[in-house]
Amino acid sequence: MIQLNYRDSRPYYQQIMENIRQLIVSQVMKPDEKLPSVRDLAASLAINPNTIQRAYRELEIEGYVYSLSGKGTFVSPLPEGAMVRQRELLKTFEETAQELLYLKVPMAELKDKLVQIEEQQKPQMMIDKGGNAE
Repeated sequence: MIQLNYRDSRPYYQQIMENIRQLIVSQVMKPDEKLPSVRDLAASLAINPNTIQRAYRELEIEGYVYSLSGKGTFVSPLPEGAMVRQRELLKTFEETAQELLYLKVPMAELKDKLVQIEEQQKPQMMIDKGGNAE
């Protein structure tokens, strides 16, 4: 589920955050689902529990998870708690879009890509609402 690349130059807590974000965004982890305990995840990754705690704390600040004292850490229902991360991603998106336009990528291609991404999300959303994905 969560893996570390020990050759990656990024700190472990950032890799953990990226892994968990991806699991949430891809809807592998559902709203209100409990994340592994700090102790269990630290043991399975063979790293310091403080590293896991830092990743969870940062994800909570970004709105991806919430903590209940004595109960654990859980996936937040998105998008309600993700305003900080939304702003960060929109800024990155704007910068990327500006650069792509500068590099003469046609606007139609950018729009098509967004539509394609949205279409890829629809089957999963239908399954979540009790419908049948086709």
